[in-house]
Amino acid sequence: MLQSFDERNRDLIVNVGGHLAHRDKAAISPFDSAVQGGDAVWEGLRLYNGRVFRLDEHLARLRRSAKALAFDSVPSDEEITHEIGRTLQANGMTDGVHIRLTLTRGVKITSGMDPPPVYDAAGITLITSSVRRAAPDSLDPKIHHNNLLTSILAKIQANAAGADDALMLDHRGFVAETNATNIFLVTEGVLGTPLPAACPEGITRGAVLELAAGAGIASVVGDYSLTQLYAADELFVTGTMGGIAPVISLDGRQVGDGSPGPVTLRLAKLLAELTAGTGTPVA
Repeated sequence: MLQSFDERNRDLIVNVGGHLAHRDKAAISPFDSAVQGGDAVWEGLRLYNGRVFRLDEHLARLRRSAKALAFDSVPSDEEITHEIGRTLQANGMTDGVHIRLTLTRGVKITSGMDPPPVYDAAGITLITSSVRRAAPDSLDPKIHHNNLLTSILAKIQANAAGADDALMLDHRGFVAETNATNIFLVTEGVLGTPLPAACPEGITRGAVLELAAGAGIASVVGDYSLTQLYAADELFVTGTMGGIAPVISLDGRQVGDGSPGPVTLRLAKLLAELTAGTGTPVA
């Protein structure tokens, strides 16, 4: 987006978490939720003759947005108004000013979803989220973008349901992926995984498909419905952080006999061997 620089903003004083600093010296943690996944809400305010136009309405909308994203806490209107005043005073601004007010979930412990699922050998549980993956003509998953709000909303649903993660459908109703990983199913020994129409073409997903081909395991990449996953003999998810994690329950339905299946275990072993012996040396 092309913008022209306004010299009046060269020495702008900004407010980050109540700390006033020159725009060139202001800092936000790399673990802040806004940096990690666009996990923030905002309002654009306008100052006229020392007064913010319809501030109460803006703060009410900010609070509604934060509640929808299940933020743990939101500063009071009085606190926010006080910080706006401090910032304006520090800049000597009284009229014709645009104010960008941003509220984030805060600093995360890790870069993963919060709380992260425990990807152990026993397997994980999934529920199906009501939040859909965007169509490619809306937000193309071929762009590995930083807008994770749909994933975050789905993860919130999983947390509330006591599940590890959430399965997400695409705009047509077919299975896309989970909020954080690609998903595979095994039916009568044949491996399947959804088309990457509404999900990224995961790096680990690609490695698993290569390993399956090399091991003589037939695979089909296509459209899969929830019913097909409910009826599958095995389910597992793949991702850079967790590798391969078996799924033992989906929407309260036990997968197979409730333990990791033979194809899952075989591919997990092959992936462990691959990661142990390949990669770019950097340390």
